[in-house]
Amino acid sequence: MSHVIDAAELPPPRVRKPRRHLGLPIYVGLVIAYLLVPIAVMILYSFNGSNANLPTVSFKLHGLTTQWYREWNKVPGLTPAFFLSLRLAFASAITAAVLGTMLALALVRYRFRGKGATEQILFLNIAAPEIVMGAALLGFFITLDLPKGFLTLFLAHVMFSVAYVTLTVRARLVGFDRSIEEAAQDLGATAWVTFRKITLPLIFPAVLAGALLAFALSIDDFVTSNFVSGTTATFPLWVWGAVKVGIPPQVFVLGTMIFMVGIGFAVLNLIWQARKDRSAKVPR
Repeated sequence: MSHVIDAAELPPPRVRKPRRHLGLPIYVGLVIAYLLVPIAVMILYSFNGSNANLPTVSFKLHGLTTQWYREWNKVPGLTPAFFLSLRLAFASAITAAVLGTMLALALVRYRFRGKGATEQILFLNIAAPEIVMGAALLGFFITLDLPKGFLTLFLAHVMFSVAYVTLTVRARLVGFDRSIEEAAQDLGATAWVTFRKITLPLIFPAVLAGALLAFALSIDDFVTSNFVSGTTATFPLWVWGAVKVGIPPQVFVLGTMIFMVGIGFAVLNLIWQARKDRSAKVPR
């Protein structure tokens, strides 16, 4: 007599646990280490002591010290070059953010003759080697008989930053819901009020990202700046000139300060986004 096996009598099926592939985590860890180790070395050696009469960067540890942070502005020429780079980066980032946002709005929302050529020029601006761009700008400024200095640096930095801002804001505008603006205009808002109170707040994260990218590109640019700077020394140009005689530890100090300010902006942005997400989830 055959025995009918009840399903309850059967042992539970064995569930195979998915194998964890270690290749991707190892790869990600190596990439992160590749990006962060040079920064960690810079921060470490900004605290490194020096036994030389003329302090220069030494890759032998002589003990930890905060001397270079107390004497961060004691190197002739370094501090003026650093603050000049900051002024240049702020001015070019703000200008590029304004121009890039307007150009992105024009490319997404309007049809005009030369639109396709403008888009191609933006991509060529990003793809072109810096040495080609620097040589072309140098020839252009010489043709205009424009004295090389802060103005030519400003024009050059705005030129290569506008493309990055435009593409960043353009990506945000592609999926933008125009019905929100139309609703505001139906309620009596003018075009300027609609842009200021509706459009700009919604695309502001992209504008801010583009501005920060332009700031980063400006403050560490060397190749293009070397062509158009003349006798004006930015922070990267000063460091390049100091390599021949020895880089002072204050260079690492200022580099660490720039990095920490960038980290601070990133943390503030995360906090702002988290608060914005929490406020959006609160029922009204």
